[in-house]
Amino acid sequence: MKNKTGRYSAYIRPFSYFIDLAIINLFAILLLSENVYSIYFVVFSSLSWVIIALNVEFYEVYRYTKIIAIGNKILKQFALFTIICFAYFGIFSNHSNARETLIYTLLTLLVVAFAKIFIYYFLRKYRRLSGLNYRKVVLLGSAKQVKQLASFFNDNPDYGYHLIKIFSTDIDKKLAIEMCCEFTEKEEIDEVYCSLFDLSNLQVNELVNFAEDNNKIIKFLPDNKNYFARNLKVDYYGYIPILSLHKTILHDPLTKLFKRAFDIFFALITIIFLLSWLTPLLAILIKLESKGPVFFKQGRPGIDEKEFFCYKFRSMRINATTEKEASKNDPRVTKIGKFIRKTSLDEMPQFLNVLIGDMSVVGPRPHLWSQNKVYGNKIKKYMVRHFVKPGITGLAQVRGYRGEIETDVDMVNRIKYDVYYIKNWSIILDLKIIFLTVFNIFKGEEKAY
Repeated sequence: MKNKTGRYSAYIRPFSYFIDLAIINLFAILLLSENVYSIYFVVFSSLSWVIIALNVEFYEVYRYTKIIAIGNKILKQFALFTIICFAYFGIFSNHSNARETLIYTLLTLLVVAFAKIFIYYFLRKYRRLSGLNYRKVVLLGSAKQVKQLASFFNDNPDYGYHLIKIFSTDIDKKLAIEMCCEFTEKEEIDEVYCSLFDLSNLQVNELVNFAEDNNKIIKFLPDNKNYFARNLKVDYYGYIPILSLHKTILHDPLTKLFKRAFDIFFALITIIFLLSWLTPLLAILIKLESKGPVFFKQGRPGIDEKEFFCYKFRSMRINATTEKEASKNDPRVTKIGKFIRKTSLDEMPQFLNVLIGDMSVVGPRPHLWSQNKVYGNKIKKYMVRHFVKPGITGLAQVRGYRGEIETDVDMVNRIKYDVYYIKNWSIILDLKIIFLTVFNIFKGEEKAY
Protein backbone atom coordinates (compact mmCIF):
# COMPACT_ATOMS: atom_id res chain seq x y z
CA MET A 1 0.00 0.00 0.00
CA LYS A 2 1.34 3.40 -0.95
CA ASN A 3 1.01 6.28 1.43
CA LYS A 4 1.77 9.81 0.31
CA THR A 5 0.08 11.58 3.16
CA GLY A 6 1.64 14.90 4.00
CA ARG A 7 3.71 15.25 0.87
CA TYR A 8 1.08 16.66 -1.42
CA SER A 9 -1.22 19.62 -1.00
CA ALA A 10 -4.47 17.85 -1.78
CA TYR A 11 -6.44 20.14 0.51
CA ILE A 12 -5.05 23.50 -0.67
CA ARG A 13 -7.48 23.94 -3.55
CA PRO A 14 -10.65 23.06 -1.55
CA PHE A 15 -9.36 25.32 1.22
CA SER A 16 -8.90 28.16 -1.30
CA TYR A 17 -12.47 27.69 -2.56
CA PHE A 18 -13.77 27.82 1.02
CA ILE A 19 -11.77 30.96 1.90
CA ASP A 20 -12.82 32.84 -1.24
CA LEU A 21 -16.50 31.94 -0.94
CA ALA A 22 -16.41 32.96 2.73
CA ILE A 23 -14.90 36.33 1.76
CA ILE A 24 -17.40 37.16 -0.99
CA ASN A 25 -20.35 36.26 1.24
CA LEU A 26 -18.96 38.02 4.34
CA PHE A 27 -18.44 41.23 2.38
CA ALA A 28 -21.94 40.89 0.94
CA ILE A 29 -23.32 40.90 4.50
CA LEU A 30 -21.12 43.82 5.57
CA LEU A 31 -21.37 46.06 2.50
CA LEU A 32 -24.71 45.40 0.83
CA SER A 33 -27.89 46.90 2.24
CA GLU A 34 -30.56 44.62 3.72
CA ASN A 35 -32.98 45.20 0.87
CA VAL A 36 -30.29 44.06 -1.61
CA TYR A 37 -28.62 41.16 0.23
CA SER A 38 -30.59 37.90 0.36
CA ILE A 39 -30.17 34.14 0.45
CA TYR A 40 -30.82 34.14 -3.29
CA PHE A 41 -27.79 36.36 -3.83
CA VAL A 42 -25.66 34.05 -1.65
CA VAL A 43 -26.58 31.05 -3.81
CA PHE A 44 -26.30 33.01 -7.07
CA SER A 45 -22.96 34.64 -6.27
CA SER A 46 -21.41 31.41 -4.93
CA LEU A 47 -22.44 29.37 -7.98
CA SER A 48 -21.37 32.16 -10.33
CA TRP A 49 -17.99 32.39 -8.61
CA VAL A 50 -17.34 28.66 -8.97
CA ILE A 51 -18.49 28.52 -12.62
CA ILE A 52 -16.34 31.53 -13.56
CA ALA A 53 -13.37 30.07 -11.65
CA LEU A 54 -13.62 26.79 -13.56
CA ASN A 55 -13.75 28.60 -16.89
CA VAL A 56 -10.83 30.99 -16.26
CA GLU A 57 -8.89 28.28 -14.34
CA PHE A 58 -8.71 30.60 -11.33
CA TYR A 59 -7.57 27.79 -9.01
CA GLU A 60 -5.23 26.15 -11.53
CA VAL A 61 -2.18 27.53 -9.73
CA TYR A 62 0.80 25.23 -9.47
CA ARG A 63 4.15 25.49 -7.76
CA TYR A 64 5.76 26.67 -11.02
CA THR A 65 3.04 29.26 -11.88
CA LYS A 66 4.40 32.80 -12.22
CA ILE A 67 2.99 35.63 -10.11
CA ILE A 68 2.06 37.57 -13.26
CA ALA A 69 -0.09 34.63 -14.39
CA ILE A 70 -1.84 34.63 -11.00
CA GLY A 71 -2.51 38.37 -11.36
CA ASN A 72 -3.99 37.75 -14.80
CA LYS A 73 -6.32 35.09 -13.38
CA ILE A 74 -7.44 37.46 -10.59
CA LEU A 75 -8.32 40.21 -13.07
CA LYS A 76 -10.25 37.83 -15.34
CA GLN A 77 -12.15 36.36 -12.40
CA PHE A 78 -13.22 39.70 -11.01
CA ALA A 79 -14.03 41.31 -14.34
CA LEU A 80 -16.58 38.55 -14.99
CA PHE A 81 -17.76 38.40 -11.36
CA THR A 82 -18.39 42.18 -11.34
CA ILE A 83 -20.43 41.95 -14.55
CA ILE A 84 -22.47 39.08 -13.08
CA CYS A 85 -23.16 41.04 -9.87
CA PHE A 86 -24.31 44.14 -11.77
CA ALA A 87 -26.53 41.96 -13.97
CA TYR A 88 -28.08 40.29 -10.91
CA PHE A 89 -28.90 43.54 -9.13
CA GLY A 90 -30.13 45.12 -12.35
CA ILE A 91 -32.56 42.29 -13.02
CA PHE A 92 -33.64 41.03 -9.60
CA SER A 93 -33.33 44.03 -7.28
CA ASN A 94 -35.56 47.09 -7.25
CA HIS A 95 -32.98 48.91 -5.13
CA SER A 96 -29.86 48.36 -7.20
CA ASN A 97 -27.05 50.75 -6.35
CA ALA A 98 -24.12 50.91 -8.78
CA ARG A 99 -21.83 52.58 -6.23
CA GLU A 100 -22.63 50.00 -3.55
CA THR A 101 -22.06 47.11 -5.97
CA LEU A 102 -18.77 48.57 -7.23
CA ILE A 103 -17.44 49.07 -3.67
CA TYR A 104 -18.44 45.48 -2.83
CA THR A 105 -16.66 43.93 -5.83
CA LEU A 106 -13.54 46.12 -5.49
CA LEU A 107 -13.04 45.39 -1.78
CA THR A 108 -13.71 41.70 -2.40
CA LEU A 109 -11.13 41.80 -5.21
CA LEU A 110 -8.48 43.31 -2.92
CA VAL A 111 -9.04 40.82 -0.08
CA VAL A 112 -9.27 37.72 -2.30
CA ALA A 113 -6.20 38.84 -4.26
CA PHE A 114 -4.28 39.37 -1.02
CA ALA A 115 -5.34 35.93 0.30
CA LYS A 116 -4.40 34.18 -2.95
CA ILE A 117 -0.98 35.83 -3.22
CA PHE A 118 -0.32 35.32 0.51
CA ILE A 119 -1.03 31.56 0.21
CA TYR A 120 1.20 31.37 -2.89
CA TYR A 121 4.19 33.00 -1.16
CA PHE A 122 3.51 31.27 2.16
CA LEU A 123 3.73 27.85 0.48
CA ARG A 124 6.99 28.81 -1.25
CA LYS A 125 8.46 29.96 2.07
CA TYR A 126 7.11 26.86 3.81
CA ARG A 127 8.75 24.56 1.27
CA ARG A 128 12.07 26.37 1.55
CA LEU A 129 12.19 26.34 5.36
CA SER A 130 10.59 22.98 6.15
CA GLY A 131 11.58 20.84 3.19
CA LEU A 132 8.02 19.49 3.13
CA ASN A 133 5.33 19.60 0.43
CA TYR A 134 7.90 18.47 -2.12
CA ARG A 135 8.09 16.14 -5.09
CA LYS A 136 10.97 13.77 -5.78
CA VAL A 137 12.19 14.09 -9.37
CA VAL A 138 14.83 12.56 -11.64
CA LEU A 139 16.24 13.78 -14.95
CA LEU A 140 17.02 11.68 -18.02
CA GLY A 141 19.12 13.04 -20.84
CA SER A 142 22.56 14.27 -21.86
CA ALA A 143 24.40 16.54 -19.43
CA LYS A 144 24.17 19.46 -21.85
CA GLN A 145 20.39 19.17 -22.34
CA VAL A 146 19.34 18.75 -18.68
CA LYS A 147 21.91 21.11 -17.11
CA GLN A 148 19.62 24.18 -17.08
CA LEU A 149 16.66 22.31 -15.55
CA ALA A 150 18.92 20.70 -12.93
CA SER A 151 20.15 24.15 -11.94
CA PHE A 152 16.57 25.41 -11.73
CA PHE A 153 15.57 22.62 -9.32
CA ASN A 154 18.68 23.08 -7.16
CA ASP A 155 18.47 26.90 -7.09
CA ASN A 156 14.73 27.13 -6.37
CA PRO A 157 13.83 24.91 -3.37
CA ASP A 158 10.72 27.05 -2.81
CA TYR A 159 9.15 25.38 -5.85
CA GLY A 160 9.12 22.13 -3.87
CA TYR A 161 11.09 19.85 -6.22
CA HIS A 162 13.88 17.63 -4.85
CA LEU A 163 16.21 16.54 -7.62
CA ILE A 164 17.27 13.03 -6.53
CA LYS A 165 19.36 11.85 -9.48
CA ILE A 166 20.37 12.54 -13.08
CA PHE A 167 20.59 9.66 -15.55
CA SER A 168 22.98 10.62 -18.32
CA THR A 169 22.40 9.29 -21.83
CA ASP A 170 25.85 10.42 -23.02
CA ILE A 171 27.45 6.96 -22.83
CA ASP A 172 24.75 4.26 -22.99
CA LYS A 173 21.26 5.55 -23.73
CA LYS A 174 19.47 2.20 -23.38
CA LEU A 175 21.12 1.44 -20.05
CA ALA A 176 20.34 4.95 -18.75
CA ILE A 177 16.63 4.49 -19.56
CA GLU A 178 16.52 1.07 -17.88
CA MET A 179 18.29 2.38 -14.76
CA CYS A 180 16.02 5.43 -14.64
CA CYS A 181 12.85 3.31 -14.77
CA GLU A 182 14.14 0.85 -12.18
CA PHE A 183 15.25 3.66 -9.83
CA THR A 184 11.98 5.57 -10.28
CA GLU A 185 9.91 2.57 -9.28
CA LYS A 186 12.17 1.44 -6.41
CA GLU A 187 12.65 4.87 -4.80
CA GLU A 188 9.03 6.02 -5.33
CA ILE A 189 10.01 8.97 -7.51
CA ASP A 190 7.07 11.27 -8.28
CA GLU A 191 8.08 12.88 -11.59
CA VAL A 192 10.47 11.97 -14.41
CA TYR A 193 11.83 14.71 -16.71
CA CYS A 194 13.26 13.54 -20.05
CA SER A 195 15.12 15.40 -22.78
CA LEU A 196 13.39 14.73 -26.10
CA PHE A 197 16.59 15.73 -27.92
CA ASP A 198 18.22 12.51 -26.67
CA LEU A 199 15.34 10.09 -27.25
CA SER A 200 13.82 8.35 -30.27
CA ASN A 201 10.07 8.15 -30.80
CA LEU A 202 10.12 4.50 -29.72
CA GLN A 203 11.96 5.35 -26.49
CA VAL A 204 9.54 8.18 -25.76
CA ASN A 205 6.61 5.79 -26.16
CA GLU A 206 8.32 3.26 -23.88
CA LEU A 207 8.78 5.91 -21.18
CA VAL A 208 5.17 7.07 -21.51
CA ASN A 209 3.95 3.48 -21.14
CA PHE A 210 6.20 3.01 -18.11
CA ALA A 211 4.77 6.15 -16.49
CA GLU A 212 1.18 5.06 -17.11
CA ASP A 213 1.80 1.51 -15.91
CA ASN A 214 3.42 2.74 -12.68
CA ASN A 215 1.24 5.79 -12.03
CA LYS A 216 4.16 8.22 -12.43
CA ILE A 217 4.16 11.73 -13.90
CA ILE A 218 6.40 12.14 -16.92
CA LYS A 219 7.40 15.47 -18.48
CA PHE A 220 9.70 16.44 -21.32
CA LEU A 221 12.27 19.06 -22.23
CA PRO A 222 11.42 19.94 -25.85
CA ASP A 223 13.86 19.78 -28.75
CA ASN A 224 13.70 21.36 -32.19
CA LYS A 225 11.42 18.64 -33.56
CA ASN A 226 7.69 19.13 -34.00
CA TYR A 227 6.70 17.70 -30.62
CA PHE A 228 4.36 20.60 -29.95
CA ALA A 229 1.92 19.04 -32.39
CA ARG A 230 1.50 16.02 -30.12
CA ASN A 231 -1.00 15.69 -27.32
CA LEU A 232 1.20 17.81 -25.04
CA LYS A 233 0.81 21.04 -23.10
CA VAL A 234 3.51 23.56 -22.36
CA ASP A 235 4.35 24.95 -18.91
CA TYR A 236 7.28 27.14 -17.95
CA TYR A 237 9.62 26.55 -15.00
CA GLY A 238 11.10 30.01 -14.87
CA TYR A 239 11.88 30.46 -18.55
CA ILE A 240 12.41 26.76 -19.27
CA PRO A 241 9.64 25.20 -21.40
CA ILE A 242 8.39 21.85 -20.09
CA LEU A 243 6.06 19.53 -22.00
CA SER A 244 3.61 17.26 -20.19
CA LEU A 245 0.94 14.85 -21.38
CA HIS A 246 -2.60 16.19 -21.51
CA LYS A 247 -4.87 14.51 -18.99
CA THR A 248 -8.09 12.82 -20.08
CA ILE A 249 -11.46 14.58 -20.26
CA LEU A 250 -12.20 13.27 -16.75
CA HIS A 251 -9.46 15.58 -15.45
CA ASP A 252 -11.10 18.67 -16.91
CA PRO A 253 -12.41 20.84 -14.01
CA LEU A 254 -15.88 21.32 -15.55
CA THR A 255 -16.20 17.59 -16.27
CA LYS A 256 -15.12 16.73 -12.72
CA LEU A 257 -17.66 19.19 -11.29
CA PHE A 258 -20.44 17.82 -13.50
CA LYS A 259 -19.61 14.19 -12.74
CA ARG A 260 -19.40 14.94 -9.00
CA ALA A 261 -22.77 16.72 -9.07
CA PHE A 262 -24.28 13.73 -10.92
CA ASP A 263 -22.76 11.33 -8.36
CA ILE A 264 -24.15 13.28 -5.40
CA PHE A 265 -27.62 13.53 -6.98
CA PHE A 266 -27.73 9.83 -7.91
CA ALA A 267 -26.38 8.74 -4.50
CA LEU A 268 -28.88 10.87 -2.58
CA ILE A 269 -31.81 9.54 -4.61
CA THR A 270 -30.66 5.95 -4.02
CA ILE A 271 -30.01 6.43 -0.30
CA ILE A 272 -33.32 8.20 0.35
CA PHE A 273 -35.63 6.02 -1.75
CA LEU A 274 -33.91 2.63 -1.56
CA LEU A 275 -31.32 2.26 1.20
CA SER A 276 -33.55 3.98 3.79
CA TRP A 277 -35.89 0.94 3.90
CA LEU A 278 -33.63 -1.75 2.42
CA THR A 279 -30.90 -1.40 5.08
CA PRO A 280 -33.01 -2.34 8.15
CA LEU A 281 -34.63 -5.21 6.20
CA LEU A 282 -31.30 -6.71 5.10
CA ALA A 283 -29.79 -6.02 8.52
CA ILE A 284 -32.41 -8.28 10.15
CA LEU A 285 -31.89 -11.07 7.57
CA ILE A 286 -28.09 -10.91 7.83
CA LYS A 287 -28.15 -10.96 11.64
CA LEU A 288 -30.65 -13.84 11.78
CA GLU A 289 -28.42 -16.10 9.68
CA SER A 290 -24.95 -15.43 11.09
CA LYS A 291 -23.16 -13.55 13.80
CA GLY A 292 -21.20 -10.44 12.93
CA PRO A 293 -21.71 -6.88 11.73
CA VAL A 294 -24.28 -5.90 9.10
CA PHE A 295 -21.70 -4.00 7.09
CA PHE A 296 -18.36 -5.22 5.81
CA LYS A 297 -15.62 -2.67 5.16
CA GLN A 298 -12.31 -3.26 3.47
CA GLY A 299 -9.39 -1.06 2.46
CA ARG A 300 -9.12 -0.69 -1.30
CA PRO A 301 -6.86 1.39 -3.58
CA GLY A 302 -8.71 4.45 -4.89
CA ILE A 303 -7.76 7.45 -7.00
CA ASP A 304 -3.96 7.92 -7.16
CA GLU A 305 -3.77 4.59 -5.30
CA LYS A 306 -4.81 6.21 -2.02
CA GLU A 307 -6.56 3.83 0.33
CA PHE A 308 -10.22 4.21 1.25
CA PHE A 309 -12.67 1.92 3.03
CA CYS A 310 -15.15 0.29 0.65
CA TYR A 311 -18.50 -0.61 2.28
CA LYS A 312 -20.75 -3.58 1.54
CA PHE A 313 -23.55 -5.51 3.16
CA ARG A 314 -21.84 -8.54 4.74
CA SER A 315 -22.47 -11.60 2.57
CA MET A 316 -20.02 -14.04 4.20
CA ARG A 317 -19.51 -15.61 7.56
CA ILE A 318 -16.71 -14.02 9.59
CA ASN A 319 -13.44 -15.45 8.26
CA ALA A 320 -9.74 -14.67 8.04
CA THR A 321 -9.47 -14.75 4.22
CA THR A 322 -10.99 -11.39 3.33
CA GLU A 323 -8.20 -10.70 0.78
CA LYS A 324 -9.49 -13.55 -1.37
CA GLU A 325 -12.27 -13.07 -3.92
CA ALA A 326 -15.41 -15.16 -3.67
CA SER A 327 -15.45 -18.16 -5.99
CA LYS A 328 -18.32 -20.30 -7.25
CA ASN A 329 -19.95 -22.28 -4.41
CA ASP A 330 -17.70 -20.50 -1.91
CA PRO A 331 -18.43 -22.00 1.56
CA ARG A 332 -17.91 -18.61 3.20
CA VAL A 333 -20.98 -17.12 1.52
CA THR A 334 -24.23 -17.27 3.53
CA LYS A 335 -27.68 -18.04 2.08
CA ILE A 336 -28.79 -14.40 2.22
CA GLY A 337 -25.29 -13.57 0.98
CA LYS A 338 -25.83 -15.60 -2.19
CA PHE A 339 -29.00 -13.64 -2.92
CA ILE A 340 -27.59 -10.18 -2.30
CA ARG A 341 -24.43 -10.98 -4.28
CA LYS A 342 -26.46 -12.37 -7.18
CA THR A 343 -28.58 -9.20 -7.25
CA SER A 344 -25.63 -6.88 -6.45
CA LEU A 345 -27.50 -5.59 -3.39
CA ASP A 346 -24.33 -6.17 -1.34
CA GLU A 347 -22.75 -3.24 -3.20
CA MET A 348 -25.49 -0.74 -2.29
CA PRO A 349 -23.70 0.77 0.79
CA GLN A 350 -21.06 2.03 -1.63
CA PHE A 351 -23.43 4.88 -2.43
CA LEU A 352 -22.22 6.20 0.93
CA ASN A 353 -18.68 6.02 -0.48
CA VAL A 354 -19.94 8.01 -3.47
CA LEU A 355 -21.56 10.62 -1.25
CA ILE A 356 -18.38 11.23 0.77
CA GLY A 357 -16.29 11.40 -2.40
CA ASP A 358 -14.24 8.18 -2.29
CA MET A 359 -16.02 6.61 -5.25
CA SER A 360 -18.07 7.49 -8.31
CA VAL A 361 -21.26 5.81 -9.49
CA VAL A 362 -19.46 4.71 -12.67
CA GLY A 363 -15.76 3.99 -12.92
CA PRO A 364 -13.23 1.15 -12.73
CA ARG A 365 -14.17 -1.27 -9.92
CA PRO A 366 -11.78 -1.03 -6.94
CA HIS A 367 -9.59 -4.13 -6.78
CA LEU A 368 -8.08 -5.80 -3.75
CA TRP A 369 -4.63 -4.62 -2.65
CA SER A 370 -3.36 -8.15 -3.30
CA GLN A 371 -4.54 -7.89 -6.93
CA ASN A 372 -2.79 -4.55 -7.33
CA LYS A 373 0.41 -6.16 -6.12
CA VAL A 374 0.13 -9.09 -8.51
CA TYR A 375 -1.08 -7.28 -11.64
CA GLY A 376 0.38 -3.77 -11.20
CA ASN A 377 3.63 -4.59 -13.02
CA LYS A 378 2.30 -7.57 -14.92
CA ILE A 379 -0.40 -6.03 -17.11
CA LYS A 380 0.23 -3.06 -19.36
CA LYS A 381 -1.65 0.13 -18.41
CA TYR A 382 -3.02 -1.48 -15.23
CA MET A 383 -2.19 1.61 -13.16
CA VAL A 384 -4.11 3.91 -15.54
CA ARG A 385 -7.28 2.84 -13.67
CA HIS A 386 -6.03 4.81 -10.65
CA PHE A 387 -6.17 8.08 -12.59
CA VAL A 388 -9.87 8.40 -11.66
CA LYS A 389 -12.16 7.47 -8.77
CA PRO A 390 -13.26 3.83 -8.64
CA GLY A 391 -16.91 3.12 -9.40
CA ILE A 392 -19.78 1.04 -8.07
CA THR A 393 -20.18 -0.28 -11.60
CA GLY A 394 -18.07 0.02 -14.71
CA LEU A 395 -17.76 -0.75 -18.40
CA ALA A 396 -15.81 -3.96 -17.72
CA GLN A 397 -18.56 -5.23 -15.42
CA VAL A 398 -21.40 -4.73 -17.92
CA ARG A 399 -19.29 -6.38 -20.63
CA GLY A 400 -19.10 -9.60 -18.62
CA TYR A 401 -15.84 -9.13 -16.71
CA ARG A 402 -17.12 -8.96 -13.14
CA GLY A 403 -16.56 -11.27 -10.21
CA GLU A 404 -13.72 -13.72 -9.80
CA ILE A 405 -10.53 -13.36 -11.84
CA GLU A 406 -9.87 -16.92 -13.03
CA THR A 407 -7.08 -16.23 -15.55
CA ASP A 408 -4.78 -13.37 -16.51
CA VAL A 409 -6.91 -12.93 -19.65
CA ASP A 410 -9.88 -11.95 -17.46
CA MET A 411 -7.83 -9.16 -15.89
CA VAL A 412 -6.37 -8.05 -19.24
CA ASN A 413 -9.88 -7.66 -20.67
CA ARG A 414 -11.08 -5.86 -17.55
CA ILE A 415 -8.19 -3.37 -17.83
CA LYS A 416 -8.87 -2.92 -21.56
CA TYR A 417 -12.43 -1.78 -20.84
CA ASP A 418 -11.36 0.34 -17.84
CA VAL A 419 -8.79 2.24 -19.94
CA TYR A 420 -11.28 2.69 -22.78
CA TYR A 421 -13.79 4.18 -20.33
CA ILE A 422 -11.25 6.60 -18.84
CA LYS A 423 -10.08 7.85 -22.24
CA ASN A 424 -13.53 8.00 -23.87
CA TRP A 425 -15.79 9.15 -21.05
CA SER A 426 -19.11 10.82 -21.76
CA ILE A 427 -22.29 11.27 -19.73
CA ILE A 428 -24.08 9.13 -22.35
CA LEU A 429 -21.59 6.32 -21.67
CA ASP A 430 -22.21 6.64 -17.91
CA LEU A 431 -25.99 6.44 -18.39
CA LYS A 432 -25.60 3.46 -20.73
CA ILE A 433 -23.46 1.61 -18.15
CA ILE A 434 -26.00 2.34 -15.38
CA PHE A 435 -28.85 1.08 -17.59
CA LEU A 436 -26.94 -2.10 -18.53
CA THR A 437 -26.06 -2.70 -14.87
CA VAL A 438 -29.73 -2.61 -13.85
CA PHE A 439 -30.69 -4.72 -16.88
CA ASN A 440 -28.06 -7.36 -16.04
CA ILE A 441 -29.26 -7.53 -12.41
CA PHE A 442 -32.77 -8.48 -13.53
CA LYS A 443 -31.48 -10.71 -16.33
CA GLY A 444 -29.02 -12.48 -14.02
CA GLU A 445 -25.30 -12.85 -14.56
CA GLU A 446 -23.30 -16.06 -14.73
CA LYS A 447 -20.36 -14.69 -12.73
CA ALA A 448 -22.47 -13.02 -10.02
CA TYR A 449 -21.60 -15.21 -7.04
